[in-house]
Amino acid sequence: PIVVPFIHDHHLMLQHDNDARPHVARICTQFLEAENIPVLAWPAYSPDMSPIEHVWDALDRRIRQRVPVPANIQQLRTAIEEEWTNIPQATINNLINSMRRRCVALCEANGGHTRY
Repeated sequence: PIVVPFIHDHHLMLQHDNDARPHVARICTQFLEAENIPVLAWPAYSPDMSPIEHVWDALDRRIRQRVPVPANIQQLRTAIEEEWTNIPQATINNLINSMRRRCVALCEANGGHTRY
C-alpha cells in the first residue's frame, strides 16, 4: 500500500514474474486491479528477461568464494551486505544496457530460451 501513491504519481507499471505463485495469487491480482495498478505483461518462465538473475548469480559466486565461507546466519548476512556493495556499478550498468538486446533475442526466439 505504501508504494501505491508513488506508482500513480509517477505513472509507473508493476513488473513481476508470472511464474512465481505468490505473484499470481488471486488476492494479489485483486489488489492490483482494485488499486488500478498497471501490470507489465511479462512472459511466464522468462528469467532470460530479468537482469537481476545475473546479479544474484554474481552475488552467490562472491559469497561462495569467501574464505572461510559464512558459517551462520549472521555471517551470511554480513557477507551478503559486503559483497552486494562490492559488485561493480559497471556490471549493473552493463546488465541494464543489455535489456534491448535481451528483448530482441527473446522476440526472435518466440519467447523461448536465449543466450542471456
